[in-house]
Amino acid sequence: MVSTSRRSLNGPPQTSIWQRRLWGLRFLFQPLETIEARCKAYGDDYRVSQPDAKPPLVYFSSPQALEAIFTAKPEQLSAGQGNQILKELIGEHGLVLLEGAAHQQQRQLLMPPFHGDRMRSYAQVIGHITAEVTSSWKVGTVFAVRPAMQSLSLQVILRAVFGLEEGQRYEQLRQTMSRMLDGFGSPLGAMFLFYPFLQKEWGWSPWGEFLQRRQQVDALLYAEIRDRCNQPNSGRTDILALLIAARDPEGHPMSAVELRDELITLLFAGHETTASALAWALYWLVSLPDVQTKLLAEINALGADADPMAIARLPYLQAVCQETLRLYPIALSAFPRLVKQPINIAGYPLEPGTVIMPSIYLAHHRESVYPEPKQFRPERFLERQYSPYEYLPFGGGDRRCIGAAFALFEMKLVLYGIMSNFELSLVNSRPVRPVRRGITVSPSDHLSLKVTGMRHDNRA
Repeated sequence: MVSTSRRSLNGPPQTSIWQRRLWGLRFLFQPLETIEARCKAYGDDYRVSQPDAKPPLVYFSSPQALEAIFTAKPEQLSAGQGNQILKELIGEHGLVLLEGAAHQQQRQLLMPPFHGDRMRSYAQVIGHITAEVTSSWKVGTVFAVRPAMQSLSLQVILRAVFGLEEGQRYEQLRQTMSRMLDGFGSPLGAMFLFYPFLQKEWGWSPWGEFLQRRQQVDALLYAEIRDRCNQPNSGRTDILALLIAARDPEGHPMSAVELRDELITLLFAGHETTASALAWALYWLVSLPDVQTKLLAEINALGADADPMAIARLPYLQAVCQETLRLYPIALSAFPRLVKQPINIAGYPLEPGTVIMPSIYLAHHRESVYPEPKQFRPERFLERQYSPYEYLPFGGGDRRCIGAAFALFEMKLVLYGIMSNFELSLVNSRPVRPVRRGITVSPSDHLSLKVTGMRHDNRA
């Protein structure tokens, strides 16, 4: 419900360009600290930009404001135009950059593979890859958590979405995509996304290296698309097969460029995000013995060879995943919205051109909604339900992540596979804080775990 009262957004006073650049760099290198400092100074809903900045940039995190944003009409707020930062990475035909009817049509096309009976077909893929990735783990093995989970989630995407089986192209794509995305895996790398003036190729440069890797990925993807179009197979269940078979209202298939952009979008949205969430979940489970004990009791009650759908229904496992995504959401904000028509959000009148950032992180750390918000406590999700304007790890409105159910399903099966087979301990007991990785945040690659025992396995 939209308030009709009028209020003025708090925000920073007029400052010098150098002070503003320092704040920008702080946001790149210390995103959580920057967001929290601004919220403490200016309140739940605040202006980031200078008082006279064009366009103004505003953050919203109160449930009232988020409800108004996520229920606004498409002609009032544009999400596609607010995501231009991703254009160089995913192309201009991916779902997150589309608008209006094109966006709705593509979204309806992509929804079915991430729900219903198809999920069961993905369970075997997820279980098989989890076993493969962990097959070399023995007592005494030390592994960096996020890179291990990134390798796992990338292989799941390549098989479930791209339909690739092991072979030369699969291996080339796996390695080249990892290198391409790793280029943005630090605050310095992220600068090339946030500051377009750096997107220049000066002989050798980080941006030039990214362009070269993107070209290699594109060549592999177009080769796969060409082969699949030339040899259609109605028995395939991967998402690329569905996209190739799809036709628009006039009966036309998607072009190779459109197929490429959609595949890259799904890879970008579902690869590193799930990897980082899995890394956080393992960190909390190993760090908090009480949480681990409760989860193991639930897992053991299922018995051996549990049905994947039964695993997905485990309430405490669900709560662990939900709390993981609450405490350190991988995306700090939902997709930005650009105001197209004058609109009133929670009593604040906004003019066309204003950029709105719906803050997931601040919404998830409201003490009035989540008592002791810095504590990892899965029980809170067993005690009450939260509205989509209080808990929104996958964004909201018509831009909510279409792969949300798939991501949670993958998280549950991977955590089940690891926790039911391995006893793990932290290599370093120092608390782990999120670090910037592109436009997302994740645990540092320095987070490592050690295998200290086997539960239902004889590889020790």
